[in-house]
Amino acid sequence: MILTVTLNAALDVTYVVDRLVPRTSHRVDTVHERAGGKGVNVARVLSALGWPTVVTGLCGGDTGARLRGELRTAGPRDELVPIAGESRRTLTVVSRADGDATVFNQGGPSVTAGEWEAFTTRYALLLRDADVAVLSGSLPPGLPADAYAHLVTLARERGVATILDTSGPALSAALPAGPDVVKPNADELVAVTGRQDLADAAARLRAMGARGVVASHGPDGLHAITEQGTWRATPPERLAGNPTGAGDACVAALAAGLATGAPWPAMLCEAVALSAAAVLRPTAGDFDADAYRRFRTAVSVEEVHAARSHP
Repeated sequence: MILTVTLNAALDVTYVVDRLVPRTSHRVDTVHERAGGKGVNVARVLSALGWPTVVTGLCGGDTGARLRGELRTAGPRDELVPIAGESRRTLTVVSRADGDATVFNQGGPSVTAGEWEAFTTRYALLLRDADVAVLSGSLPPGLPADAYAHLVTLARERGVATILDTSGPALSAALPAGPDVVKPNADELVAVTGRQDLADAAARLRAMGARGVVASHGPDGLHAITEQGTWRATPPERLAGNPTGAGDACVAALAAGLATGAPWPAMLCEAVALSAAAVLRPTAGDFDADAYRRFRTAVSVEEVHAARSHP
């Protein structure tokens, strides 16, 4: 079983418009509303691939109730922990003309110490049946900066591999706990390390404690620095579409690879193919199955000289 954690779950609303033009009115002809947050999106992709998946995290209020209601039809098992605060919403506006997506993220509800304790108790129980734990997204107000470090440590004590997909102080604080894989994008790498060269920045994250780093270069693919080697994986073509769910699809592929013990080149091939297929769908958590099957035989994975880490 793969366990996904979404501490700042959301009800994701997507508007599709012909073209997004600032300072004007728009007619919205397509609206999607569904349970979201990065870990929920990862679980949707894994469930579609046939993996037994459990969603846990925090949610509350009327928005949380709607989120859980929609999740009942999505496939993953719901083990979300209720809180008193109102769960957040996100709004994504997708322009058909160019495929660009504009995202508005609320900050999320404040979490009490008692709610955090209730969650960690549930999380520890769920780890008993997990092969991999995916820890994704921002931390809601009220949680300690080292919340993810604590969750990584609990998983390691139980022999469960971890993938961490977060940014900023939450990422920095979690690295000393030694997550098995971290998956930052280019901007997140620069923000945490202060280094503009992405290969150098990824090597720095390994020096800070991450066992493996898979850095996203957007449409240019992935750069991975691991204990087994360093690779660059690139998609077979550039795609127009909605990129908001590509990173979550990438994480889903990495989680499946860790669960099966796949070699890194195979994992990266799957991650690039699945994230590229996700760009072709209007909502995060979905992917184009036909495109995925086509891409996975055409992704280029090249081993490169390992980047030298600098303290």
